[in-house]
Amino acid sequence: MVTQTTTQLPIPSFFDAQRVGEVWRVPYGDRATQATDWAAQHGLEPAAKDQTRVCLLIIDAQNTFCIPEFELFVGGRSGIGAVADNVRLCEFIYRNLGVITAIAPTLDTHTATQIFHPVFWVDKAGKNPPPMTMIAFDEVKDGKWNVNPAIASSIANSDYAALQAFALHYTQRLSDNGKYPLTIWPYHSMLGGIGHALVSAVEEACFFHNIARSSQTHFEIKGGNPLTENYSVLRPEVLDGADGSAIAQKNTRFIQTLLDFDAVIIAGQAKSHCVAWTIDDLLTEIQAQDPALAKKVFLLEDCTSPVVVPGVVDFTEQADAAFQRFAAAGMQIVQSTDTLSSWIGKR
Repeated sequence: MVTQTTTQLPIPSFFDAQRVGEVWRVPYGDRATQATDWAAQHGLEPAAKDQTRVCLLIIDAQNTFCIPEFELFVGGRSGIGAVADNVRLCEFIYRNLGVITAIAPTLDTHTATQIFHPVFWVDKAGKNPPPMTMIAFDEVKDGKWNVNPAIASSIANSDYAALQAFALHYTQRLSDNGKYPLTIWPYHSMLGGIGHALVSAVEEACFFHNIARSSQTHFEIKGGNPLTENYSVLRPEVLDGADGSAIAQKNTRFIQTLLDFDAVIIAGQAKSHCVAWTIDDLLTEIQAQDPALAKKVFLLEDCTSPVVVPGVVDFTEQADAAFQRFAAAGMQIVQSTDTLSSWIGKR
C-alpha cells in the first residue's frame, strides 16, 4: 500500500509549457523557496519516509536531443516529439511529487573523438563520413572505412594497427550481437557544452522535487568511453577488445540501485535507442534474477519519441516493437496522465 501523499497535485504557477523547447537559467533561489512552501502547503513528507519507494528514471533529457535546432533533436514523426514529451514529463513530476521518491536523470556525455563521431573514420580519399552514415562490418573489412590515422596518438598510444584491428572487431561484435550497425552521429552531448545540459524545464522540475521532497537528484553519467557506443546507461554496446581484454563493464551498481526500488518509471530520449537499450538491459538483469520483477517497471510511452530523420532514417517501428516486447515480458506501458498511485497499487 502507498502511504505517502498519493493525491495528484496542481502544476506550480511558474511552469510555462511554452518555454519547454527553450534554454534558460533556472532561478534556483526562488524555486527553492517555492518548493519549501509547496511542501508545507501540500503536506509533503521527506522522501526518506516513503514506504513505497518509486524511482523516475529520465534518460538523456538533454538539450542536444530535446531542443529544436540542436544537434540530435528527437522530433519523432510529429516533428515536435521531444518538446511535447518533456511538457508531459514535467507535468507528471509536479503532479506526482508526493509519490516519486527519487529522480535519476542520465546524461549522455561525449568528447569529439569517439567511435561514433565523424573524425574517428576516413574513407579511401581520407574524408570523414557524414552524420547518419551506417558503417557495417563488411565495409570495415573491405577497407571502405578505416580508422583515421591522425587520432591514433590520442586514442591508442600511436598504435594504429591495434586501433584498426579493434574497429574491425567492434563492428563484428555489433553484428554478432544483433545491435544496430555503427551509426555516425553528429557531434553531440559534448562535455562542457550547452547541449550536454538537461533541458531547463526538466532541470527545474528535478530541482523542485529535490527541495520539496528532500531527495537528492541522482545524476548518472554515460557515454565517455571513446571506443564504444553507450546507448544504454546500464552497459556499453561492446565490452571487450580484439584481444579479449575488457574495455568497459556493466553498470552493476546502478542496476542494483534501480532494482532495489519498489517501482521504476522510465521516460526520456530516444525511444528507439537509449531508452530501448536501457530497458532491454534492465529486462535482461530482471530475467536473470526474477522475471516477476518486470511488473514493477513502468514505461511512460507518451514521454518518449523515436529517432526519425525525414528521408534518411525512421526507427518508429523498431521502437514500437521493442516496447511491445517489454510489455510481453511483464513491464507495464502507461501514460503520464494516468494516476501514478493506481499503477503501483496494481502490481
